[in-house]
Amino acid sequence: MSESRFRDPGVRLWHFAREILVRCPRCDGRAAVTILPADRDAHRHAVGWLTAPHRLTCGGCGHTAEWAPRAWRSGLGDAYFTRGGPFVVPRLGGPDDPYFGLPLWLRRRCCGGRTLWAYNGAHLDLLEGFVRARLRERPEQAGSQTMLERLPGWMKAADNRDELLATIHALRASA
Repeated sequence: MSESRFRDPGVRLWHFAREILVRCPRCDGRAAVTILPADRDAHRHAVGWLTAPHRLTCGGCGHTAEWAPRAWRSGLGDAYFTRGGPFVVPRLGGPDDPYFGLPLWLRRRCCGGRTLWAYNGAHLDLLEGFVRARLRERPEQAGSQTMLERLPGWMKAADNRDELLATIHALRASA
């Protein structure tokens, strides 16, 4: 793909939520939040694996933690209805992971104090392709807005391209 042209693949943020790189709460090293192995392929819909049990694992210090879905009640957010009852769907977005509330590993200040963040390397790759391109094409049929269409204006602004790319490269070096 040309650096001057980018076609939005039409993905949503949840496409990148199967592995989220975070800061370990014990040693401040790189850790990963992933779906428990038994639940990885057990769901047909994205919301199923978003509400599946997750595990935090740090390869540096060996710290682990488990996350289980919470039962839904009115006022707690969006619900996912299952045979076991309704569960709260974690809210994706922002510089902290949606399961444990830990700071993302791939996050850095840029562009006047704003925070650029990504869940993992694949997420960072997509952001880099988008930012680098001078021509950005929308997907033909994406339904509701794609992740890239929902990016804030400062990430779409050509004036911020160089600083964003430098930040993305610095994040990639830390991954």
